[in-house]
Amino acid sequence: MSLVARLSSTLHAEALTALPAWTRQPNQSATYPRMFVEVAEQHGLPREKILACAGLPPTLLDDPAGRLSLQAIWQLLDAIASLGGQPELAFEAGLRMPLTAHGSLGYALMCAATPRQAIDILERFWHLRGRGFVLSVETADDKLFFGVTPEILLPTPLRDAQMSGVLTSMYQSIRFMMPLLDTRDEIWLQGSEPERFESLRVRLPTVRFTMPRAGILLGGDMATLDQPLPTANPEALNHALMQCERESALLFVDDDIVQQVRAALQPGADGYPPPAQLAAKLHLTTRTFRRRLQEQGQSYQQLLEEARRRDSCRLLTQPELEIRRIGELLGYTDPANFTRAFRGWTGMTPSQWRQAQQS
Repeated sequence: MSLVARLSSTLHAEALTALPAWTRQPNQSATYPRMFVEVAEQHGLPREKILACAGLPPTLLDDPAGRLSLQAIWQLLDAIASLGGQPELAFEAGLRMPLTAHGSLGYALMCAATPRQAIDILERFWHLRGRGFVLSVETADDKLFFGVTPEILLPTPLRDAQMSGVLTSMYQSIRFMMPLLDTRDEIWLQGSEPERFESLRVRLPTVRFTMPRAGILLGGDMATLDQPLPTANPEALNHALMQCERESALLFVDDDIVQQVRAALQPGADGYPPPAQLAAKLHLTTRTFRRRLQEQGQSYQQLLEEARRRDSCRLLTQPELEIRRIGELLGYTDPANFTRAFRGWTGMTPSQWRQAQQS
């Protein structure tokens, strides 16, 4: 029986046990589920009833600095839906989350020098607040797309509720990070439009439903991504990034193979370690290594591309490294292939990006 079939209208204990171990780690901020519950309360669903229906302790959300597992968050969302909470509540919850709701990551984004640096920070520390979803940022000409993909296959109503809240909150943060971008904004969702969504249209950009993928599409002059932000603060940014690094270290889970592979995918003199080498390091056969990545909705190639994008910008900040050599370290034997890939990631060639950073 598939995971989706087992995770039916109620998240049964058997289905929860079948999920990866990292979904049971209490490492997610209580801010987001607390906001969902507060919105549900204002629509007539008592907190005590929601928590009881979810099978969770009544004091679970009392600590402002509390941490919940992803499974506990899913149980809360499922309980709200089971008690009659409407799908549009997720949009309301997202609209009530300012940039500061995202903790140290939010403060780092506020203090970034430019929107492009803020995007780099968001990608680097997305896992602090976006665990359970994979973020990809794509640029092409005058468009910028923030794609968000669930790491775990969930029932459609549960996926749509969480995605609606995540993207609505994320959109508000992105607009704060990009005040100069004259945008033609769209939020893309894979689910169908909720029955009572009409009242929310005036508070949101264009929202497109039944799309092939979920994310946020921005259109405008991409040159504004390199313009200074009015809230830039180098000293405060440094402190916020240090705190993000500490939180990231605390979140690391030994049995989370995706995080382990991300950490191990570092370019050496001969490029990135191949799957067989990574599998041996993790004391797994290559076949088991690939299977466990697949169970979490990932593949070696996906993580390799993620690492290449991450490391390309870092290496380009080192002026002593020639662009051809950087391409080789990233596994591109043909410099043209590196340039093509980098342009797809950033909308610029490696030399243009390096020049922009230097200036």
